[in-house]
Amino acid sequence: MKTTFPLGQFQKIETPFYYYDTERLDKTLATVAKLGRENGFRIHYALKANANEPILRRISAYGYGADCVSGYEVRRALETGFNPSDIVFAGVGKADWEIELGLDQGISCFNSESIQELGVINELAARKGVKAPVALRINPHVDAHTHHYITTGIEENKFGINPWDWDKVIKFLETAPNLEWKGLHFHIGSQITNFDVFKGLCTRINEIQAWFACNNLTPRIINVGGGLGIDYSNPDSDGPDFRTYFDIFKKHLDLQFGQEVHFEPGRALVAQSGSLISKVLYVKEGVKTRFAILDAGMTELIRPALYQAFHVIENLTSNAPATLYDVVGPICESSDCFGKAVNLPETRRGDLIAIRSAGAYGETMSSNYNLREKVKTWYSDEIPSDESSTYTPSGKQAG
Repeated sequence: MKTTFPLGQFQKIETPFYYYDTERLDKTLATVAKLGRENGFRIHYALKANANEPILRRISAYGYGADCVSGYEVRRALETGFNPSDIVFAGVGKADWEIELGLDQGISCFNSESIQELGVINELAARKGVKAPVALRINPHVDAHTHHYITTGIEENKFGINPWDWDKVIKFLETAPNLEWKGLHFHIGSQITNFDVFKGLCTRINEIQAWFACNNLTPRIINVGGGLGIDYSNPDSDGPDFRTYFDIFKKHLDLQFGQEVHFEPGRALVAQSGSLISKVLYVKEGVKTRFAILDAGMTELIRPALYQAFHVIENLTSNAPATLYDVVGPICESSDCFGKAVNLPETRRGDLIAIRSAGAYGETMSSNYNLREKVKTWYSDEIPSDESSTYTPSGKQAG
């Protein structure tokens, strides 16, 4: 589904800004929600991908649950319409106030990542005279074959409970009267595009839940986490193949009667609906390259600097012959670079640039570094399209 950019309106808006194609977002949310219902799966949206309030209200309206990794995210989920009974709370470092917030609000489950955390949750729940629902986040030692900064399921990692602690966890649960054990939680990383990785995860889940069943703990919930990636090189594709993704778990998980399967997608739902719109401040001639210097920087989209991530970059206002540019921002860091040797139409000061697939880990990871102010957000359904001046991803300007 191609995103059309209303250039006539964009040229009246102060840059940089985030732009969301709400029609595309709604289509994705409706499709995935329908597939989830058809398969009997429970889907919790991962707020860390994008915690923009209007977007969260849209997501909650489709009946999604929320996957949170901080008390602040739990609070935001509650404020934007998510049902407490559909909120799950993970994270390796939950503070006491965050746990107490979850207990007070009656959230669905704490995905616990250590024996020490289980002890604190049990103690805080006892003080309140309640039972805390918990799932054990298990480290399955499955390599997601993605960037090492976003791999979370191998042994040398801060996330999850490793196999050598499982016996200790079982013994602890037997002595923790204020914990209600719900099931097992897994999450092996992000931006996974090789579906064989998920087949391998299913195999490990089957082995792990069999081990727990042999020790008289049969999980009611199997939470397989998230991690499904998108095609950053093709921002106008139809998005991830959720049907095949869900079919893998339907086919390869050995489920017991009454077990629930939960998912936690984030990026896959929102990434392709968002773009970062920026303006060219200067074009600087280097020794061997040209630099297109934008008014957006790593403060608005840190993924390229942090992960060496690729995003399609488009010049929305030039039809001139193409040449190569290093597209950089204004931040006082050499890593403030969106892309090297990017093939763009001849670019001049004032041209509008779109950095695509920025709907996930863009706005939510923005910062005030260099004392820059946070930028505004616009949505396609609040900007009237001026068909005399639009841009479509074919690279041609209409009108």
